[in-house]
Amino acid sequence: MGKAKRERTLGENEARAVARNLRVSPQKLNLLAQLIRGKKVDTALADLEFSRKRIAQDVRKCVMSAVANAENNHGLDVNDLVVAQAHVGKNLVMRRFHARGRGRMSPIEKPFAQLTVVVKEIAVDASEASERAQSGQKAQAKETS
Repeated sequence: MGKAKRERTLGENEARAVARNLRVSPQKLNLLAQLIRGKKVDTALADLEFSRKRIAQDVRKCVMSAVANAENNHGLDVNDLVVAQAHVGKNLVMRRFHARGRGRMSPIEKPFAQLTVVVKEIAVDASEASERAQSGQKAQAKETS
């Protein structure tokens, strides 16, 4: 007599992770989201690893969480995952003030943001698989000679 199970909003070949309450402005976080959007997961993780932005480590953790969700909860192949979506939303804003001269004050806003990462498994076509196998055979032939 419990509540009915909610329908899955993502496709069968997708997984999601959400990082909430990231202490950075949404505009700055969106720069990193644009950096990884549409890339293969291993390339996106490498880009985030060597990014000089402070929040890049939190974005990297979110991408790794989405990959773990895809592997453990949905049984997807990690090597075929692509960052399908990475979108940024606003969260709360802490408001502080800075004391100024003559008893006045100026506002200081400390925004928070949230990041949603959706990874999708891209199926490898038969032609691409044969090309990979041929390139692997060529590399082995070069090593043996």
